[in-house]
Amino acid sequence: MRTLWQAWTANGAAEWAMASLLTIGVLLGLLLARMIAQRVLKALADQERAAPLHHILTAMLEATRLWLLFPIALFCGASVLETPARIDGAINKLVVIALLLQAALWLNALIGFWLSGAIEKRRGTDASAVTALALMHFVARVVVWAMMLLVILNHMGFNVSALVTGLGVGGVAVALAVQNILGDLFASLSIVLDKPFVIGDFIVVGDAMGRVEHIGLKTTRVRALGGELIVFSNADLLKSRIHNFKLMPERRMAFKVMVDYATPTDKLAMIPEMLRQLVLEHGEAVRFDHAHFIEIGEAALTFETVYFVRDPEKNNHMDIQQAINLQLLRRFAQQGIEIVHSTRIVQWREGPANPAAGAPEKSSKARPKGEKSWTEDAIA
Repeated sequence: MRTLWQAWTANGAAEWAMASLLTIGVLLGLLLARMIAQRVLKALADQERAAPLHHILTAMLEATRLWLLFPIALFCGASVLETPARIDGAINKLVVIALLLQAALWLNALIGFWLSGAIEKRRGTDASAVTALALMHFVARVVVWAMMLLVILNHMGFNVSALVTGLGVGGVAVALAVQNILGDLFASLSIVLDKPFVIGDFIVVGDAMGRVEHIGLKTTRVRALGGELIVFSNADLLKSRIHNFKLMPERRMAFKVMVDYATPTDKLAMIPEMLRQLVLEHGEAVRFDHAHFIEIGEAALTFETVYFVRDPEKNNHMDIQQAINLQLLRRFAQQGIEIVHSTRIVQWREGPANPAAGAPEKSSKARPKGEKSWTEDAIA
């Protein structure tokens, strides 16, 4: 109070009136300049071919606060007064703090403008990227305000090094306490940045498979073929081996056909070319690899065909394989080629209850004569 009284008595009424007018004039001038600049930049930003700089400056002006302009006007008004050193120092500190806070608001506006534009471009097409960008926006704002707070405290004379050390120790303790949550958060960022899969991809993880529906900060949700929702922890998901079928440029298909031993040799020689033509009938949708007579088995002669479907979607390659199977049955029927498969026939056979021992032993517990027993014969 004594310092304020000294400042009051050291200046006359004219000086105080001049200081008041100067303060109000500077404040009104700054407000008027901000209003004019906002209107001009908004008009430029609304143009069809507006430069990105116009949008950036508009966002920065919208982040300019009136209560942060007042210390600047106060500094200008105090410059015409005779004030003690303590008041001069307090006003200088107030102006610096106001400028630092305003700089933090401008920097936060720049970060928000850039990330908001990136989020809008990906909204509706890449939900996982939107989630990651929103997380980055939050982290960036926290970092900006934390650094600005440290700078302000240092300017006010506090021992910032001790505070930073304390925050470091506390940060380690917090990180150890929430390491599982942080692991999932970093795993989410890794998924978004590295993109082992995105929303809409069909993946297989262990014995679970389905289409990715949501990639969150902690979990990833997959809709299984049966309709149930499978929820994976992001950290556990990245530790697993993931099969992404959506990223396949083409899908390999292989099938075998077994024909009867009684098939003539000339017809056996026709089968590989017949299989090749069945695949090539689907044109550019497939890429033929080979068709060969690969095995003389115990019960049949085996032919193998391999081809690639250029569109890896499951329904597409199943439709193509179904069409090939139907045509294969028709062609084989026309050529009289029989497809073989193993069967097992169970027959009745008359005999003793214990064939290995011959006739049943004579005892009071002997089976009645002519009792039937089961035997099985495997017939190809």
